[in-house]
Amino acid sequence: MAEVDFERALERMFMDAPPLADSEAFAARIGRRLDRGWMIRRLMIGGAGLVGGVIGVSQLVLSRFVDRLETASEGSARVISASWSQVAPKAGLLASTPVGSPIVWAAIGLALLALGFVVSRLIDEF
Repeated sequence: MAEVDFERALERMFMDAPPLADSEAFAARIGRRLDRGWMIRRLMIGGAGLVGGVIGVSQLVLSRFVDRLETASEGSARVISASWSQVAPKAGLLASTPVGSPIVWAAIGLALLALGFVVSRLIDEF
């Protein structure tokens, strides 16, 4: 029994450490160091992103990406325009609704936005 009482007495003595006289100054100094470190990290990450963006854009410009994209999309543009000519008469039904097509497109966009919020919330939860 003496051992249990002794253990409890030790736990009570060492559970709460006495506050040191300079604890507030120490906490403030550590807080400033941590804040400075985060600021430097943010600046370095932002700078690296900026440099990477500039390099990426320069690579796209030098590789004549836009010209290649235009030539690659000519065939698909013809297919899309042919498909649209078949769908266009049916698209008139959307314009004949009482609310109009811009409202329908806005509702579809908001529904997609809400779906994105739901997916991001599910990702945060799990």
